[in-house]
Amino acid sequence: MTQSLCKLYEGKAKVVFRLPDPELVLMQFKDDATAFDGKKKGTIAGKGRVNNLMSAELFRLLEANGVRTHFVRLEGETGMVVRSLDMVKLEVVVRNIAAGSLSRRLGIPEGTELPRAVVEFYYKDDSLGDPLVTESHIEALDLAPADVVAEMRDTALRVNEVLKAFLRDRGLILVDFKLEFGTAGGQLVLGDEISPDTCRLWDVETRDKLDKDRFRRDMGGVDEAYSEVLARITGGGRR
Repeated sequence: MTQSLCKLYEGKAKVVFRLPDPELVLMQFKDDATAFDGKKKGTIAGKGRVNNLMSAELFRLLEANGVRTHFVRLEGETGMVVRSLDMVKLEVVVRNIAAGSLSRRLGIPEGTELPRAVVEFYYKDDSLGDPLVTESHIEALDLAPADVVAEMRDTALRVNEVLKAFLRDRGLILVDFKLEFGTAGGQLVLGDEISPDTCRLWDVETRDKLDKDRFRRDMGGVDEAYSEVLARITGGGRR
């Protein structure tokens, strides 16, 4: 199908194609993997399928819990038809447990449970390495209106509430995750994906990492971890 479609954009993890309906696009998920702002590159077998099917499942869950998403329907195992969005140039990160850059920046040991969820904003600019920004920066750079930023924060916390409970029931700890938003018809809409690429997920009992950190840190077992996460989310528990 994609051979006859016009490619709008190709990123590190997905290719986006134009569809006849101007309000829709096709996202095709790839097995390519990158880390450290593209400095590390590789392939994770089956990643495109896992990220596509997992994102679809979680978008449906969020829609059922009152969160607007861009998801329309699956298109095969690695494709998803979504609403076309005017993307906000911000990433929203929600952290429940200290890990990654938060641990490095603030000296908090990885695995420390935070007393409340922390919400961070990052400026989407690959050339700058997507730097952390404050709400004052966002206002000064005119990246988004204050009411949109507030809605992004509130929606991200709602997503956190829904996903934490859902994943915990499937033996997964939601350590942290990244969200991206856009607008359509004057409404804020959750876009992009929710997957082991964009979430840190640990096993409840063993605290084994079941996400992209296995690729970042050369831990091995990356393909198996991604497959395990999908099996739990679509099957309701550990394999």
